[in-house]
Amino acid sequence: MQYGYWLKQTPEAPLFAEIEWQRPERRSLAGRLLIVGGNKLGFSAVAQAYSDAQTAGVGECRAILPAALKAVIDKLALDCVFVPTNPSGGMSKDALPALQAAAAWADCLLLIGDAGRNSETAIALETLLTSSPKPAVITRDTVDLLRAAMPQLLQRPQTLLVVSLAQLQKLFQIVYYPKTILFSMQLTTLVETLHKFTISYPVSIIVFHHQQLVAAHDGRVTTAPWEDVMLIWRGSVATRAAVYWLQNQAKPLEAVTASFIT
Repeated sequence: MQYGYWLKQTPEAPLFAEIEWQRPERRSLAGRLLIVGGNKLGFSAVAQAYSDAQTAGVGECRAILPAALKAVIDKLALDCVFVPTNPSGGMSKDALPALQAAAAWADCLLLIGDAGRNSETAIALETLLTSSPKPAVITRDTVDLLRAAMPQLLQRPQTLLVVSLAQLQKLFQIVYYPKTILFSMQLTTLVETLHKFTISYPVSIIVFHHQQLVAAHDGRVTTAPWEDVMLIWRGSVATRAAVYWLQNQAKPLEAVTASFIT
């Protein structure tokens, strides 16, 4: 059966090769990425994303971290801004003005995770996303932290969710979507489901299933073979997608699909 909305990519046959050769060569034209994450117990996801973004060719990169990490961060290694911390070690509600100022500077926001489980942090990040029109990529445990806000965030334009199949399953349950995500489902069924879901909701989605990275936006779906699962779980896939997207904001599906070719 042929699906007009489903395009398949291989390393030998990129779907959108023009995205790669149209990318800016000068750093000054290559966009600004804001990375948000970390809590007092760790910031490895932020540091990894910062490194991955530089490797992917971002123009400028800035990290937002809770002030609880100030003593252990080398500011010469990361361009970072420290924001007020709550008692749990995450970002407090008082961090919001600094978050919004940084978002105004950036071309794209990357909520990379390791932000803890504090409700105050969740509210700060939710407010940041609902008050900023900038493209935003949400991944790893930030998806779980923002679970209560997902009905609203799924309606937010210019939002990319890089999720596990289990997280996608929960998202569908939260909004009572009349399709069930199963670990045993065929790739064809998942593609068809995401085709319909992204017609109903303006978000974009990347998910891994059956050794394929599946990307969906506005009813269109691409798949690409993928072997290194750890690059997904540690946020490298989301970071690379964010960099390609901020450099091609009018073509989200094309940009993130092109980012799968390494």
